[in-house]
Amino acid sequence: MQRSFSSLAAFGAALLLAARGEARADEGMWTFDAPPIDRIAAATGARLDAAWLDAARASAVRLTNGCSGGIVSGQGLVMTNAHCVADCVQTLSGGGEDAYLTDAREREERCAGLQAEALLTITDVTDQVRASVQGKDGEAYVRAREGALALAELAACGQDRTLRCQAVSFFRGGQYKVYKYRRYNDVRLVFAPEAAVAAFGGDPDNFNFPRFAFDVAFLRLYVDEAPAATPVFLPWRSTPPAEGEASFVVGNPGSTERQLTVAQLETQRDLVQPLAQAQRLELRGRLLQFRADDPDRARGAAQALAWVENGVKIGRGRMALLNDRAFMAGKRAEEDALKAGVAADPALAATAGEAWDRIADAQDAARDLYPAYRQLENGPGGSDLFYDARLLVRAALERDKPDAERLPEYGDARLPRIERRLLDAPPRDLALERLYLEHWLLKTREALGVDDPRVKALLGGDSPENLARALAETRLVDPAFRAELWAGGRAAVEASDDPLIAFVLRIDGMARAARAAYEAKVSGPVDAAAEAIAGARLALLGDQIYPDATFTLRLSYGRVAGWRERGRAVEPFTTFAGFYARASGAPPFVAPPRWLAARKALAPDTPFDFVTTNDIVGGNSGSPVLDRRGRVMGAIFDGNSHAIGGAYGYDAAANRAVALTTAAIGEALSKVYGRAGLVDELMGR
Repeated sequence: MQRSFSSLAAFGAALLLAARGEARADEGMWTFDAPPIDRIAAATGARLDAAWLDAARASAVRLTNGCSGGIVSGQGLVMTNAHCVADCVQTLSGGGEDAYLTDAREREERCAGLQAEALLTITDVTDQVRASVQGKDGEAYVRAREGALALAELAACGQDRTLRCQAVSFFRGGQYKVYKYRRYNDVRLVFAPEAAVAAFGGDPDNFNFPRFAFDVAFLRLYVDEAPAATPVFLPWRSTPPAEGEASFVVGNPGSTERQLTVAQLETQRDLVQPLAQAQRLELRGRLLQFRADDPDRARGAAQALAWVENGVKIGRGRMALLNDRAFMAGKRAEEDALKAGVAADPALAATAGEAWDRIADAQDAARDLYPAYRQLENGPGGSDLFYDARLLVRAALERDKPDAERLPEYGDARLPRIERRLLDAPPRDLALERLYLEHWLLKTREALGVDDPRVKALLGGDSPENLARALAETRLVDPAFRAELWAGGRAAVEASDDPLIAFVLRIDGMARAARAAYEAKVSGPVDAAAEAIAGARLALLGDQIYPDATFTLRLSYGRVAGWRERGRAVEPFTTFAGFYARASGAPPFVAPPRWLAARKALAPDTPFDFVTTNDIVGGNSGSPVLDRRGRVMGAIFDGNSHAIGGAYGYDAAANRAVALTTAAIGEALSKVYGRAGLVDELMGR
């Protein structure tokens, strides 16, 4: 049936009224198979061609620790952030605070547990997935969809261990695509600065600007013990960006929730975010005390604390946005506009007209079921050993079943990645693991209640403190023990006397039950309804919209620009001179000795950090910032305070991405660190 022009016009008018006009000019995290070429040209004056896009795609990498990077030489050299390789630096340096420098390729050491992935192709599998869920609802819908996605991954990659295929939902079920990556399993550290300058300003400067952080690191991809040949890479630009210049960010934004309904946003505001923030704040206090009580573990605790403090700021910003009446009113207006467009089209009304009500109805179940799902199925945040134990236990139980009957994440196509994680993990800190486990046990008892049968079963009559102490005696810190359990399968796992394995095996049934209940009453109905809304949104708006972030490769366009904060202008650049002026000598504003010694050698007016209007979120850390010629001119490492709410919305007047200039990187590598060979490689000499 043809849609009438009048109904589409009415929808368009309503959407324009609901939108915030110019404030959204640079909004969007666009997929590489649907870049808005005309829109980019109108906003930036740059018309990106296929060659530009192909080179950017081939040169971008996704790191498996949640960061991004860019290939910047033909010998597999990758630029990312120092904070993205902090765990690797700590392991290789023995916990020292100094810079990590290499003088030759043979000195480049492997980062255990870290892989890099470069996108090769994108394949649409929407029809196959939709056929698999036809007529299903609740938990059956979720399992059928996830099973179809796993089969699509297997069909695309088979068992080739140099590849990774990931099936991804876009537009909350509107599209499904398989992303095929070239996987690099051998990633080695080339350079990282001192922690003091990489995180200069610490928590006070985090999500703020002006900034003076030298947050950059270099890795190298290896294949068969030799540097990978990467003939397509990002050319290095030694000159700084200019104010107003077009900027393009190529990276992997982690997750956004901009297409949630108002009812879902209210659940985020009233339940999900407050629960998470309360737990983060208490964990922050525990880590502060841990650091004070054990100075020998200060470095490890400092890195853990930095991640938690980052999360606290993000949580605070998200809750502030969700409690902003104007923001929520705008979301309601957008939703009403979309509903009006659906109501004006009989075909869309038949498929999506009741979808919002179905999602709203499921929120009542979410309020009841989410705490148990979060605590029991998601488990203790921060505890890598618990996650290792969960993988070993569930893989052992699931591998005995036919592929179609397994939990989808344990399908044959996904087992090699699980095995790599288990056998190639970096060292674990048992004292921190005990802290995370104790905190989780206490918070689970608090969230579910002392008298909840699941809490009694979880604790087994013990206190959270004593149980955590016993669980931390696990042997899972030993890679050989993990390999033994993986190879031994169900028999080895069920016979194991390891305390953490036995504990996870004992509570697995209640965790699965919490997951099944949540899928049946919440995620199943919500996902099916969201798919109907997504179909309507795509039918009405087509290629004018972009999907929520999914930690897949995206393109963001913008420009180098400051903003106004409380009536004053915030300039888009900082300089070396500003860095030295800020360096008081007291933490976290300490300039390392190398930087103090090189002060006279550095041009004081060299642009150091800068801000752009590019639309980014967590996961973009390490993303290269490109100019219109495809040259790299910076590395994203943060956003300003307004960007914290980027999970739910974007405002081009205030949201800013924070990056380090390649001009500052080149100057410092040469004059602070004496890395002439690295500079020559970057410059193609």
